[in-house]
Amino acid sequence: MKIIDLGKKNSVLNNFIAEIRDTVVQKESMRFRTNLERIGMIFAYEISKGLSYTTQEITTPLGIAECNVIDGNIVIASVLRAGLPLHHGILNVFDKSQNAFIAAYRKYGKDNKFTIQLEYSSSPSLENKVLILADTMLATGSSLVLTYNKLCENENPIHTHIVCPIVSKDGVEYLSKHLPHKKVTLWVGAIDEELTIKSYIVPGLGDAGDLAYGSKL
Repeated sequence: MKIIDLGKKNSVLNNFIAEIRDTVVQKESMRFRTNLERIGMIFAYEISKGLSYTTQEITTPLGIAECNVIDGNIVIASVLRAGLPLHHGILNVFDKSQNAFIAAYRKYGKDNKFTIQLEYSSSPSLENKVLILADTMLATGSSLVLTYNKLCENENPIHTHIVCPIVSKDGVEYLSKHLPHKKVTLWVGAIDEELTIKSYIVPGLGDAGDLAYGSKL
């Protein structure tokens, strides 16, 4: 698995990462969602540089122009609900893409231990397509691996790009161990060192789903 950390290079991405972390800015849920959309658009642009292209003749009002356009089908998948704003940003760039959604959550038991529950999945065929799997945060990595395996069950994407703006070091190591395929690239904006006893990322940003869409029961 290839890992690309866009946060290591100075760009406007770092401004948006700073704002989604900031407890003051987080009070504006619309701005939080907007920043995640902007982050998604930046990641999509970077991903676009590695896609295959075909030259097409485009008719303009004054003649014919040869343009290189993306060749092939893209499927954007996100984990509900925290991944939705990020998904929208990526879709703003790859606007002709197909879309997939999956519901995954932690079910806690004793001693802060949890299992991952997958309750809903909706996806087109991924066969011979580029899969972009988006989730705002990557903590332990277990839910994302289960999501990947569920989506790719009996399917064979050409390549999978996993987009997670905020990740933990443990989560990256878990993905590297369980998704060693050369056909997977992990895109991140920041790698944090710690996880709490309940496996929340520190410093992280809190609960992305709640910040974007309000508290849940």
